[in-house]
Formats: sequence, structure tokens, C-alpha cells
Amino acid sequence: MIVVGGGVAGLTTAVLLAESGRRVRVWAREPAERTTSAVAGGLWWPYRIEPEPLAGAWALASLGVYEELAARPAETGVRLVEGVHHGMRREELGAWAGRVPGLRAVAEGLAARLPVIDMPVHLAWLRERLGKAGGTVEVREVTDLAAVPAAVVVNCTGLGARALVPDPAVRPVRGQLVVVENPGVTEWFTAVDHSSAVSTYFIPQPDRLLLGGTAEEDDWSLEPDPRTATAIVARCAAVRPEIAGARVLAHRVGLRPARQAVRLARRTLPDGRTLVHNYGHGGAGITVAWGCAREATTLAFPTP
Repeated sequence: MIVVGGGVAGLTTAVLLAESGRRVRVWAREPAERTTSAVAGGLWWPYRIEPEPLAGAWALASLGVYEELAARPAETGVRLVEGVHHGMRREELGAWAGRVPGLRAVAEGLAARLPVIDMPVHLAWLRERLGKAGGTVEVREVTDLAAVPAAVVVNCTGLGARALVPDPAVRPVRGQLVVVENPGVTEWFTAVDHSSAVSTYFIPQPDRLLLGGTAEEDDWSLEPDPRTATAIVARCAAVRPEIAGARVLAHRVGLRPARQAVRLARRTLPDGRTLVHNYGHGGAGITVAWGCAREATTLAFPTP
């Protein structure tokens, strides 16, 4: 079988399929370190993903996995880190939030100790785990899902599904980040207005601090904008003044694959082969990766 797409959704799905005894190949247009997943901030939290009830269930399934992986942070890239969602209230969230351990109201909003995933490390770990299960990854572009030579094809192409399926419902939501030397920040922070194209967040990683961000709908530009970067630093420094003087290490842009609802479904191709779609995870691909991978695996090989 072949999984098309080498980001976190594709690799996680491939791992579960390979570990269930299937011979799995991943065909990816580009290496994992060049995907949108590699650019992501890495904080576990359902963000810009629908429908919420299903997303909450997928997220909770993934949370359980990340909590286990956090026991080996150097290997898996997963740590549990304290932080605050500023201005957020529990009643604004779905029922899933009641099952997040330690989620609590504080004066600033909601606090919790949540997984923070160092994505370059985690993606490399997923590739290694896939290899140990007998799976392989090939850099190979697909232009026609029906032409992929496998009895079962799983489509995890994210934004690429817009042209590949084709599915015009998949749209980019542009996110820009600034990577700086960490001046001593140990907790993550978010302040998000879903009606705005800008937000404020910082996420500490082992050797850097990620500052954000933006949520610019239907913007395809992958070039960092200097004025946007300056504004991001200023917003984060208003919360933690020491960020203002932090040395900038890099600028990053990623295009979130947004859709009115995640497409996680099975269909039979005209020649009888199976195609499973697993895409449209918006800003929560990492958050729901394991939950969606489990469902995709069940769809690919349903129990009689």
C-alpha cells in the first residue's frame, strides 16, 4: 500500500499501518523537513479545525500518545510544558476540554501542561519508527491518485489535495513565525482572536523560542514579510519584554490546509481499489495526527 504525503499526517498514518503488519511505502513530494508540519509551532491544541466534536476526539486520542512519548523527549521531540491560553474560557470549548488533564481557569485565561512537539526531531523519529516497522519513504510527486500503483492508497497530501483530488474546499491559511534565541522563557503563551488574521503566541523549544503569528486566509505567499515579523516580535514582547532583545535566528512561513471539515473517508476506485482520504486538518495537524491515523487505518482495513 502507498501513503501519499510525507508530513505529520502521512508519516503517522504510515507508522500505524506498518505496525499493523502491512507493507507500506510513503510517496512524498518533498522531504518531511520541508513540509508545513516542519514549520509548525508544535503546541498540542485543536486550532482552526472542524468539526469540533470529531476533532476533539481525535485530539484526545493523540494527547494520550504524546503524553507517553514525552517520557523520551530527546528521542521523540515531545515534552510536556506549562502555559496559558490568555483570555480563553472553559465554556467556549467543547466537551473534549473536560478530558484534558490539569486544564484549569486562572486569572489570565486557561492554564495547562500540554505537549509541545519539536517538529524536526519528531518527524525524524517518525521516519525512523516507520523504517523499523519495514516502511519506506520516497521523494516522488503524485499527479493522479488513481494512477498510484497500490491496492490501498491513503491520501495525506494536506493543501496538495486542492489540486490532486481535486478539492477546491481546501484553502491555505498562511502562518508566519519568527525564531529567536530563547531569553529564558520556559512557558508557552497564546492569545488568539479567531476573527482576526493576527495572534500572539510564543512556544519554547529546546534551543530556540518560536514567536507568532498570523492566520491569513487564501494567502499563498511563502515569503516572510519583514513588517509582519516586526509586528510579531512587538506583540510577543508586550507580554514578555525580554523577547524584544532576543536575537532573530530565522523566519518561517507555512500554509495550513484549511477545510470546512476534515476529510477522513473511504471510497472505492472504479477498478475496485481502495482510496482513503485523510486531509484538511487546518491548524491542528499535529494535534489530531494519531487520532486521525487510527481512523484512517480502520477505514483502509475495516474489521469484518
